[in-house]
Amino acid sequence: MGKRNRQQQAKARHPTIGAEKPAKIVNSGYSEGGASRGRSTMRGYNPLKSSTKADIDVNLTTLRNRSADLVCNSPLGSSAINTSRSNVIGAGLKVSPKIDYRLLGLTAEQAKEWQRNAFREFNLWANSTACDLYRKNNFFDMQDIAYMSYLVDGDGWAAIKYRRPLPDNPYCVRIQLFEASRVCNPNSSSSYGSPSYYDVEMKNEQNGNRIINGIEIDADGAVVGYWIANRVPFDLTDPAALLKWQRVEAFGRRSGRPNVLQISHEERPEQYRGVPLLAPVIEVLKQVSRYTNAELTAAIIKSFYTLFFTTDTNGDNLADVLNSTYGGNESVSPEDLAHIEVGPGTLNLLPPGVDVKSMDASRTMSTFEPFTNMMISQIGAAIGTPAEVLLSRFQSSYSAARGALLQAASGFKTRRTWFARDFCQPVYEAWLAEAVAIGRISAPGYGTDPVITKAWSNADWFGPVMGMLDPVKEVTGAALRVKYGFSTGERESAELTGTDYDSNIDQIAIEQQTWRAKGLEPPKADNTGGNGG
Repeated sequence: MGKRNRQQQAKARHPTIGAEKPAKIVNSGYSEGGASRGRSTMRGYNPLKSSTKADIDVNLTTLRNRSADLVCNSPLGSSAINTSRSNVIGAGLKVSPKIDYRLLGLTAEQAKEWQRNAFREFNLWANSTACDLYRKNNFFDMQDIAYMSYLVDGDGWAAIKYRRPLPDNPYCVRIQLFEASRVCNPNSSSSYGSPSYYDVEMKNEQNGNRIINGIEIDADGAVVGYWIANRVPFDLTDPAALLKWQRVEAFGRRSGRPNVLQISHEERPEQYRGVPLLAPVIEVLKQVSRYTNAELTAAIIKSFYTLFFTTDTNGDNLADVLNSTYGGNESVSPEDLAHIEVGPGTLNLLPPGVDVKSMDASRTMSTFEPFTNMMISQIGAAIGTPAEVLLSRFQSSYSAARGALLQAASGFKTRRTWFARDFCQPVYEAWLAEAVAIGRISAPGYGTDPVITKAWSNADWFGPVMGMLDPVKEVTGAALRVKYGFSTGERESAELTGTDYDSNIDQIAIEQQTWRAKGLEPPKADNTGGNGG
């Protein structure tokens, strides 16, 4: 009997080495997208992200020069800077002392009285030009200058110094503003032009610290000093003057407070110098400016009404036609035709064979506005200012216009916070330390404990108010926020009208007494529809 054929399942076996080719990976992560080197659209696109010294510091002089030129010579560049400047700083940020009275063991009334006194004393110093080392500007004007430098140069600079008090001002604190270009490496080629990759960083031979673009750092990378030139390195009015540098300690050795203030906003680790606001849009801004100037020039040329005198008589020139038309005793030349006037009701008799043709002055600009508006929208998006706000032109609906204002206000508030943190608050703390030291302000425990010192130094800074498209809606919203505890009357008063809440209440009380003295009922302040919750 033969063996039965049984169907057996084939057993898998290991592949023979080299029998199969390894699979070719054609797509891994970004290799076929943003990191592709084979696509025709990406083949020649090979940028390099290097250190902040190579990417920023080497190019900083060029960026500053071009940024300053656009602010001076480009309407759009000037608008970008001035719009931010007027909405962030305006007439100056005002201080509102906010001490931690519970920690300090004070009552709310005692705290309010201390804050009022501190506000008065600070304004005594801030409203006077005695706060300026150059005796030119008060503190609020200096804010505008410092913020302007921060936007155009990438960082603004100020030194806190002390001089003798004046008869009308008892304080010694002085603020000195100076150009960003004065902070540079000493005795290097970067002081006279754009630095090379080898001039951005140097070594302080006395202590071994590194100096990066005028800022001295220790082994940990912490800022310990600044190298400041005695004048602007690129001063064309006095190019032969000798440049001298002075090293200034970043912080006081005993107080720990800053001696020099750098107003900047860094975006990368290990970045020590700021970048101009217009840096990402310099090329586009310049191209839009050139395009606008070209269109303007073309429009001006087309606006000229030009006449051409022609002749069609057997190839004779215009002079021959005139001589054959007029008598020999009449002196007529082609230049005499320039006196022919063109105007309403004017008739001019021309010689036979002479014709007049005008140049076509029509010009279409149908693509100019849509194209430039799109470019301006991209510029505004890059610098955080909507195109409507950048151009101060609101042609859409109320909701769209308000959305643009709110978006711009968000960016302005952020920059205001940065500026107050870098400039206003350190200056206020330097003034307060002197006010306590000379007995103008009473602050028990100030300087003995960092927590107590901070409790006395707390302050808010309020700037220009955002415009209101619909005052009724804005005020009703503010009243509701105060009513349900989402905000305070003081904050809403400062942000809506830029006024002091306590002063408003005092004045309202006086006005209500006047109403009642005349037998009238004062209007109710609550417009939110009752007292219910």
